[in-house]
Amino acid sequence: MNDSLKPPPFPSVVGTTLEAHIWAGMRGTPGATGEFASLLNSVTLAVRIIHTRVRAAGLAGMLGYTGEINVQGEEVQKLDAFANEVLCTVLERSGHCAIVASEELEQVKVFGRSGKYIVCFDPLDGSSNIDVNISIGTIFCVLRAPSGDVQTAAGALQAGHEIVAAGYAVYGSATTLFLSTGHGVHGFTLDPGVGEFFLSHPDVKCPERGNTYSINEGNFARWDDKVKKWNGWIKSESKEHGLPYGHRYVGSLVADAHRTLVKGGIFAYPADRKSPSGKLRLLYEANPMAFLFEQAGGMATSGVDRILDIEPRGLHDRTPLVIGSKLDVEAYRDFMLGRR
Repeated sequence: MNDSLKPPPFPSVVGTTLEAHIWAGMRGTPGATGEFASLLNSVTLAVRIIHTRVRAAGLAGMLGYTGEINVQGEEVQKLDAFANEVLCTVLERSGHCAIVASEELEQVKVFGRSGKYIVCFDPLDGSSNIDVNISIGTIFCVLRAPSGDVQTAAGALQAGHEIVAAGYAVYGSATTLFLSTGHGVHGFTLDPGVGEFFLSHPDVKCPERGNTYSINEGNFARWDDKVKKWNGWIKSESKEHGLPYGHRYVGSLVADAHRTLVKGGIFAYPADRKSPSGKLRLLYEANPMAFLFEQAGGMATSGVDRILDIEPRGLHDRTPLVIGSKLDVEAYRDFMLGRR
């Protein structure tokens, strides 16, 4: 075969692995014991396991519903239950996790006093899209467990500014994992032939302004007048303000947020008459995404208030969520405050 026709070697196999990146971040950290890095590597192991089942869902009998209803009042998909069990099992066996809080569980699971961390997660975000092969994902964040002999559900009820790490995986055309430990955001792509995540998006920065907006237009009739006014503005014609924006909406938070983080723009899921407190879960969806967007130079609000400053009162609290490019989120906030 002519050398000029040979495909180039796959670049990821000589790149930085996710595991190496995590351990490198621990070097030189005062008091580091390796437990935090080990915990994060356990999460990535769970993501790889979920990836394999998602890829073969139709062949493994994993499509469809279990027949159960979760605490959110939603029908449980088979892959929902599988992903939840994988994360719980892997984190328990890590020995570093005291508590897990999951969107799929009514109460927290307490693993014991030895773990120093709490992990909150949505095991399979966008699961209603499983059967039609649209991108889905896993969202998670890590908190420090409070000191003391007894761990309770209250330990998970911490404001988002207490997060020490957050990330999400997207199971799409490729499986990617974006992670932050409070020092920027880095993206990794899974090489299925090697079974490792490799650094593919170093030091991700959300553009200061984008040109697309993401919102469920089907809820228009339920929005209040301020949201409708913003919606009309962003679709209006104005070369001066770079309008109109293009509309992109997948219906999986993890997919819409991922596109917005990388390419800029705004994702909005406001409160409405059907969901006056908002629809997205604070602990499992809004807080992790807010942490990532702020780490990438973006912005995250409930429409007015900073998401990471909201004090949760219950494990399954919901909130409106507006995330994206700083200037785009600020423009939305101006409409909510009546400044436009």
